[in-house]
Amino acid sequence: MARKRTVGYVQNEWTCPNCDTRNKGGTKTCENCGAPQPENVQFNLPSEQKLVTDEKAVKAAQAGADIHCGFCGTRNPATAETCSQCGGDLKEGKAREAGRIMQAPPPSPKVVKCDNCGTENPSSNSVCSNCGSPLPKPFEQPQGKLAQAAVIAPQAKSGLSPAAPLTGKKPSRAPWVIAAAVLGCLAILCVGALVLFVFPTSSVQATVTDVYWQTSVPVQEIRSVNYSNERGSPPSDAYNVSCYDDSQEVCEQRTIDQGNGYSEVVEECHTETQQYCSYTVDEWTTIQTYSLDGNNLQPVYDDPSLASDQRIGDASEKLTITFSTDDGGHETYSPSTVSEFQQFAIGSTWTLNINLAGGILSVEP
Repeated sequence: MARKRTVGYVQNEWTCPNCDTRNKGGTKTCENCGAPQPENVQFNLPSEQKLVTDEKAVKAAQAGADIHCGFCGTRNPATAETCSQCGGDLKEGKAREAGRIMQAPPPSPKVVKCDNCGTENPSSNSVCSNCGSPLPKPFEQPQGKLAQAAVIAPQAKSGLSPAAPLTGKKPSRAPWVIAAAVLGCLAILCVGALVLFVFPTSSVQATVTDVYWQTSVPVQEIRSVNYSNERGSPPSDAYNVSCYDDSQEVCEQRTIDQGNGYSEVVEECHTETQQYCSYTVDEWTTIQTYSLDGNNLQPVYDDPSLASDQRIGDASEKLTITFSTDDGGHETYSPSTVSEFQQFAIGSTWTLNINLAGGILSVEP
């Protein structure tokens, strides 16, 4: 069963649609132009998130979603019964949406340059300390002639990838643009790999100068094989079994919008238990391999004598053809079957299809 605890609360921020000023989540009117916060303005996490410690702010965060007056639209705390602006009954009001998983913005630079007067301000400022103009969001701050691309960073331990935030004047790149760029790069790499290794880029005439084969025949018998700390249950035929359970605490943090200018940081933990076992099983095991080799087109496999408790394993072969090219070079090729290998008579001429990396892709008579 999952265990849930509240780590604390962080104050959100909202952007005034009238003047683009970023405001602290607890403020009900814009700090720059005085416009009231519309009910459809969405809260966002600030670039620097700190748990609030002020007792009054914590109580405000715990109070529940704010209510916008149904008569004048003024934002009121969840505990209010009448509107602070017009005195209207808040039973006719509309509570803000709450419960949204908040997405962390990208890391911000230390300073933000004012678009109006050029003054550098701390990234925590929402308005310029010199002229009072609204400052752009830190992760959208231009760097020289080009705007720095926003880097999307997931919420710590949340497992969620945030969408790129939007502003009125300088929207950052949408996630689909970044995804398309990544896919485009991958496509270019795939095409490059195909050109380099899969598609032939040249053909040369070559003559077979040497053939070589090596065969291997394994002899097996039943041996006891020990396994240690294997994940999961042991095989049904295992013996000398010893198992133990390993339990680990797995925790995940989520930041949840409270609908009142604050977000609750919640940590959910659960215990994951995995069984590990040590055991012994009897398996066919290769105890010796008999090898033969030669420089002709008739590979031969050894036929070792077997004891009553032994068997022959799967035989294998290594086949190699050596070519001499018209320009005096040498190439080697490994046929996939014995029947293919036997086609390459010494002195026969073949066309080698070569890829860009210099490897033989195919051989044609």
